[in-house]
Amino acid sequence: MAKYILYFTQGCHLCEQADELARQVLSADDIEHVDIVDDPMLMEAYQTSIPVIKRTRDGQALYWPFELEQIQLLAE
Repeated sequence: MAKYILYFTQGCHLCEQADELARQVLSADDIEHVDIVDDPMLMEAYQTSIPVIKRTRDGQALYWPFELEQIQLLAE
């Protein structure tokens, strides 16, 4: 099971940047990529704030813009 969820949508250059940052700290196996377009509830929740990285164990989330250091803190 993934430890983190990256909420994104296809063609989002900020989402690509967020994924690149996340992979510097988190293993690819620990990140589940969820396209918000596939779910109306996720669209409503995240359409103006993607990319978002959410830790699954407690729901703590980082909303863009975030930096490498913030992902490192989330991973602790």
